[in-house]
Amino acid sequence: MKHPLTSTIITFNEERNIARCIDALLPISDEIIVLDSFSTDKTVEICKAKGVRIEQREWKGYSNAKNYLNQLATHEYIFSVDADEAPDAVLQKEIMLQKQVGFKGVYAVNRLTNYCGKWIKHSGWYPDVKTRIFPKSESLWEGEYVHEELVIKNNPTPKQLKGHLLHYSYYSQKEHRARADKYSELTAVKMYKKGKRVGPLKPYISALGRFVAMYLIKAGFLDGSAGFHIARISALSNIYKYKELIRLQNENN
Repeated sequence: MKHPLTSTIITFNEERNIARCIDALLPISDEIIVLDSFSTDKTVEICKAKGVRIEQREWKGYSNAKNYLNQLATHEYIFSVDADEAPDAVLQKEIMLQKQVGFKGVYAVNRLTNYCGKWIKHSGWYPDVKTRIFPKSESLWEGEYVHEELVIKNNPTPKQLKGHLLHYSYYSQKEHRARADKYSELTAVKMYKKGKRVGPLKPYISALGRFVAMYLIKAGFLDGSAGFHIARISALSNIYKYKELIRLQNENN
C-alpha cells in the first residue's frame, strides 16, 4: 500500500451502532481511533473487543473533538466517520483502490440515510455528498456550535468516490424529533450570537417553507410515509429554532 489510512470516530453511547461501523472500517483501515466522551453504555467495551484504539476525553464540541482526533492519527490521510455510518462494499473497494495508487487531494463520499428502516432517496437527504477523506496536515474542522465544517488548504475540488456511506440515522420518529430540536437549539444560539433577529411570524413562515421544500419540491412524497414524517419533523423543529431565537432576543433586550 502506498498510503496507509487512519479512520476516526467520535462516540457517546453508541452501542447499537459502533460494532457495525468498526466492522466496515477494519478491511480498509491501517488504524482506527475512537474518541469517546465517557459513554455509560457498552460502547467502550465493544471498541476494546474489536481491538481498536480508544481514547476518552470530556466533550468540547464537534470541531474540537475532530481536530483532536486528527492530532492523534498516526497516518497523514484520515477517513472521518460517524459512529452511525458504515462504508458499503463498493465504497470499501474504491478506498482500497485509492490506497494502492496513493491518495492525492481530498475525497468525497455520497451518504445514503436509513430512516426508521427505510433508505431515503429524496426529501433533500439524497444525494448527500460529504468530504471525508483528507490529509491531516492541510485540514481543520471549524464551527463553534453545530454542523462542523472541514476547511482544507487551497480549497481543492474533492474526487467523488463510488458507492455509499450508509447512514443509520434515526430508529424512531421520537428520536428524530429529539435530535432535530437539539440541533435547532444550538443553531438558535449560533444565530443569536451572529446578530440574527426575527419577528413573531418567522417560525411559522419558515416551517411552512421547509415542509413544502422537502415534501413537494424535493419529492419527499416519493419516500412514502417516511418522507412525510421527515418533512413534518423538520418543519416543527424550524418552529422550535426560531422560537428559541425569539426567546433569546426577549431575554437579552
